[in-house]
Amino acid sequence: MADAPDMEELIGTSDPSFQHVLACVFGIQNHESRTYLALLDNPGSTVAELADRLDRDRSNVNRSLTTLLEKGLARRERRLLDPGGYVYQYTATPLPEAKEMLHETLDEWVENVHERIDEFGTE
Repeated sequence: MADAPDMEELIGTSDPSFQHVLACVFGIQNHESRTYLALLDNPGSTVAELADRLDRDRSNVNRSLTTLLEKGLARRERRLLDPGGYVYQYTATPLPEAKEMLHETLDEWVENVHERIDEFGTE
């Protein structure tokens, strides 16, 4: 599995896409950021629906969703089915909230870099 894009890659990109920024700042894979964007356009999707939409295997989509849930970029709800049983439906964290999370995470990283710069040579 390829590594997630990192801040160094983001800094070296003069015109990054939102998907690229999302992947770099949160340390997620590009396919996970694609899954987030698909959820934004299709709230309440099941794993099967997302797998079809993204043309990916269900197990891979499931792993992407687990990562998005861990990062706070998605929510999961259980829907009961009429014949019995249930299915999970996934919804992306609303874009304004995700953008705020991106800003906060990036600001924390920048502050940390500024501290490293200020500390250098004083030890």
